[in-house]
Amino acid sequence: MPLNGAGPGAGGPGGVPRNEFGWNFFNADGTRQMAIQGPGHRKFGNPGPLGLISFASTTLILSLVNVNARGVKEPNIVIGMALGVGGLAQLLAGMWEFACGNTFGATAFSSYGGFWFAYASVLIPGTGILDAYNGTTDLDNALGFFLLAWFIFTFIMLMASLRSNLGLVLLFFFLDLTFMFLMIGSFLPAKVNITKAGGGFGIVTAFIAYYVGASELIPREAGYFTLPVYQLPRRD
Repeated sequence: MPLNGAGPGAGGPGGVPRNEFGWNFFNADGTRQMAIQGPGHRKFGNPGPLGLISFASTTLILSLVNVNARGVKEPNIVIGMALGVGGLAQLLAGMWEFACGNTFGATAFSSYGGFWFAYASVLIPGTGILDAYNGTTDLDNALGFFLLAWFIFTFIMLMASLRSNLGLVLLFFFLDLTFMFLMIGSFLPAKVNITKAGGGFGIVTAFIAYYVGASELIPREAGYFTLPVYQLPRRD
């Protein structure tokens, strides 16, 4: 795996080389750093698993509602997860990715953390957002606009992930399909099956995020097995 910035003052904090698209920092011999290595020699841990698993859990719950699993149709159960896990935990992971020098991870986690805060604010009674539409078809179109913006952003993230690893590419690909089908379902509210298809793709997205997050949480030197994400070729 190629390293980025192996000399003093390059790469991550303290001149530690880093993987340009991955979630981890690496030592000069290619091994992963541990979070803390003795008193007075503290290094950043890997915020990737926190962001990925937080995203996966919140996405899974909302997607189960979108497919009407067990007859549940109201999405309000996701408010707490959207605020505390999908929102706050992901935003914190994004800020630590900035500190680790990973612009890609920082942009992804911070933005999708903001997405969950924004989505929760729509559902929370008292914000006045839903009341302003008073149950008209304008609400469906407005939600379509909201999802359109995230469809475009996710497509940009998909393009940015193409030289990272297959796990991330599949994650953003299925997430973009999720936003696309939910957006179409909002613009065509009578087509309930389109929204359910978006929920189905969301479930797939959630489990891919769980897998990629678990692959980062179980490093080679700390686990009995590893989960491959298949690194893709990078430019020389």
